Amino acid sequence: MEKTWNNKAWFFVLPVLVLVAFSAVIPLMTVVNYSVQDSFGNNQFFWYGADWFREVLTSERFHDALIRNLLFSAIILAIEVPLGILVALAMPKKGIWVPVCLVLMALPLLIPWNVVGTIWQVFARTDIGLLGYTVDALGIDYNYVRNTFDAWVTVVVMDVWHWTSLVVLLCYAGLVSIPDAYYQAAKIDGASRWAVFRYIQLPKMGRVLLIAVLLRFMDSFMIYTEPFVVTGGGPGNSTTFLSIDLVKLAIGQFNIGEAAAMSLIYFLIILLLSWIFYTVMTNAGNDKPMTGGGE
Repeated sequence: MEKTWNNKAWFFVLPVLVLVAFSAVIPLMTVVNYSVQDSFGNNQFFWYGADWFREVLTSERFHDALIRNLLFSAIILAIEVPLGILVALAMPKKGIWVPVCLVLMALPLLIPWNVVGTIWQVFARTDIGLLGYTVDALGIDYNYVRNTFDAWVTVVVMDVWHWTSLVVLLCYAGLVSIPDAYYQAAKIDGASRWAVFRYIQLPKMGRVLLIAVLLRFMDSFMIYTEPFVVTGGGPGNSTTFLSIDLVKLAIGQFNIGEAAAMSLIYFLIILLLSWIFYTVMTNAGNDKPMTGGGE
C-alpha cells in the first residue's frame, strides 16, 4: 500500500521555523558577518578575514578565561551530580512529604539569576551578610572581594545552592519510574543496598543523568549573571569567565569584530564538549553488561 504524504503539516511547522529564523539563525548570521569585518565607527565596515579568529585563539586572555571556565564546570559537575543523586535517593517516594520535598527542591530554580547574585553578594559580606559575619566570627579570614580563593568558593557554593535542585529533580524522576518489581526481586535475591543502586537505580537513571550532566555543563560553561553580580569578574580577573570577558570585549571596549569571533569560538567549544559528553555517556551506557544478583 502506497504511503500518502500530507503536506498540510508544514503549515503548522512554518511559524516555528519563522520564529527560529528571527531568534537564532538571523542573529547568528549577523555575528558571522561581524567576525570577518572590522570597523572604525560610523557603521562603516571593511573586510578583515580570519584575523580576528587568529587573534582570539592566540590570545593569552582567552586561554586564561577558557581554563577558568573548564575548571569551574569540572568543579560544578563533580559536586552537583553526586550530591543530586544522594539527595534524590534520600527523598521519600510515597506519602505526604513527597510534594513538600519537591516544592522545596524547586524553590531555588524559581529565583532569577540576577536575584541569586544579589542575594549572595549581600549574604557573603562580612559586615551585613549572615554567611560572611558567621565565617568571620569563627576566626576565618574571609573576603570574596579581595581574596581569589574566597571568591571562587563563594561562586561555586552559590551555583551549587542554585542548581543542585535541577539534578535532584531529574534523578528523582528517574527513580520513581522504576517498577517495584525490581526492588522485590532484589530483596528476594538478598542484594545489598549498593547492589540495588549499582544494578537497578543507576542504570535506570542513565538517561536523566545524561540530561542533567549536559544541562549543568552548558549552564556552568555559559555562566555570566551570578559571578558578574557577586564579584564583577574579580578580584583581578580571577573569576572572569569567557562570558564576562566576551561582554567586556563587546560592550566595554566596543570591539565588535573580535567579540563576534570569540562568541563563535565559544559556541563551537560548547557544542564540541557537549557532543563529547553525550557520546561518552551514551556509549558507556550501551557497553555496560547486563549483570544482576547480590553482592
